[in-house]
Amino acid sequence: GGDHTITYPILQAVAERHGPVGLVHVDAHADTGDTALGEKIYHGSPFRRCVEEGLLDCARVVQIGLRGSSYDPDPCKYSREQGFRVVPAEDCWGQSLVLLMGEVRQQMGNKPVYISFDIDGLDPAFAPGTGTPEVAGLTPAQALEIVRGCRGLNIVGCDLVEVAPMFDVSGNTALLGANLLFEMLCVLPGVK
Repeated sequence: GGDHTITYPILQAVAERHGPVGLVHVDAHADTGDTALGEKIYHGSPFRRCVEEGLLDCARVVQIGLRGSSYDPDPCKYSREQGFRVVPAEDCWGQSLVLLMGEVRQQMGNKPVYISFDIDGLDPAFAPGTGTPEVAGLTPAQALEIVRGCRGLNIVGCDLVEVAPMFDVSGNTALLGANLLFEMLCVLPGVK
């Protein structure tokens, strides 16, 4: 639960202990905006604030599933300028993400990694219970491939954000979110 703003203070605490970390970020949006309604801290800006504070090892950041609406004509420009690997949703359509995650594991190496999963990275056909649904997203199977593909990484924390159960009378979004969190717990170091 919570919006993506919560990742910013979490990464401040994580970086205080581990230094700049790698990031596996699944989302429909890059969340690297600068301001909204005059505010610099909001759910569309956490990763820009993290870059500005040196909380991320930018060469070890991957953003998967990006797509959808934006106020910026090139919403991924800032991410690419920082050295993030950007994997748009259309590069994921109709295929397994096992090979991608093999590349991501190599990119992350054995240094600390944080996983941040916004439920709107998934197609709203599967997870409509979110505040900013965007069509043509990832499938639940691809989400599992991403999370399970993080096994073996030096994961120092993770989150799942933007679940809004009141927007999904079926309860499927909450169920999917709970299962993804369970899967994240299963890939933490030392879990058998």
